[in-house]
Amino acid sequence: MGTFCSVIKFENLQELKRLCHWGPIIALGVIAICSTMAMIDSVLWYWPLHTTGGSVNFIMLINWTVMILYNYFNAMFVGPGFVPLGWKPVRKILCVMKMDHHCPWINNCCGYQNHASFTLFLLLAPLGCIHAAFIFVMTMYTQLYHRLSFGWNTVKIDMSAARRDPLPIVPFGLAAFATTLFALGLALGTTIAVGMLFFIQMKIILRNKTSIESWIEEKAKDRIQYYQLDEVFVFPYDMGSRWRNFKQVFTWSGVPEGDGLEWPVREGCHQYSLTIEQLKQKADKRVRSVRYKVIEDYSGACCPLNKGIKTFFTSPCTEEPRIQLQKGEFILATRGLRYWLYGDKILDDSFIEGVSRIRGWFPRKCVEKCPCDAETDQAPEGEKKNR
Repeated sequence: MGTFCSVIKFENLQELKRLCHWGPIIALGVIAICSTMAMIDSVLWYWPLHTTGGSVNFIMLINWTVMILYNYFNAMFVGPGFVPLGWKPVRKILCVMKMDHHCPWINNCCGYQNHASFTLFLLLAPLGCIHAAFIFVMTMYTQLYHRLSFGWNTVKIDMSAARRDPLPIVPFGLAAFATTLFALGLALGTTIAVGMLFFIQMKIILRNKTSIESWIEEKAKDRIQYYQLDEVFVFPYDMGSRWRNFKQVFTWSGVPEGDGLEWPVREGCHQYSLTIEQLKQKADKRVRSVRYKVIEDYSGACCPLNKGIKTFFTSPCTEEPRIQLQKGEFILATRGLRYWLYGDKILDDSFIEGVSRIRGWFPRKCVEKCPCDAETDQAPEGEKKNR
């Protein structure tokens, strides 16, 4: 009883609130639909359980579902891990250890403790969907045509045995066909989308980076090239071997290497090499930022219809906030797209000290460059690449 109570804690029950989000609801819905329909199609219409192949197929479907859900819930509830209070940051964003990104599908951050589980989920989900898609295709084919023929005039493979005799209790009617077709679309879409995410994650894992660190490295090269500096940025955590980088995340015990606070670095680097580069980039961003004056009010809507069709359809696909604007206010833009800008609202002198900051996206047509900045004609970071 004591052990049970130690597991069911108030903090653990609070974590269940992560399920009350559109990301987990959609993800678990797709898993439930594909798994359930694959099992139903196999047992009722394609590969019955009384055959050896049907039994093995059914066990494999259950196995995919269990492993996918196990790694999914591990990634969601175990979490990335957080640094102790008062500890100075090295390889973390805010309080998250080795933060890769915030994933809406698990409604949690991906980082040090759950990176392996998250990546395994990205691998197993496409594999399970490929198996399910095969079941869906063969079920529809055998039920609609009852026969597969391959080869030349005299060589054929007769699949008519797939038709039940006697007929199954539940006939493969229009509703079953529509549901199977819908599940097939979900399985194929998940295979492509999640499979691409898996390859992206493996690419950065083999280089011992996170998505955020890859972006920092890209901006470091851009900064050096922009100012034509005689320096080379060396990423400190790449061990020079893909296998050693791989073992930083995946271990036989399931616990990642290290303590999430201190990390082995390359020769010539130290624990704060990346932090120093970030400080340089922040200083560079302030220098290259552009001051704008608001000429139209903006409500902060994600996709404003009253700012033009192009602004509506090119709204940034990000969870970063939008900021409300009122005519006469000033904005310091640090980066931008063709029809949108991102920046800080200039409130008062406290903005310079970083005491009060309101940041977010806003439509470009709502602002105009201030005369002092228009003379320099310096574009916000990222704007040149989007032209």
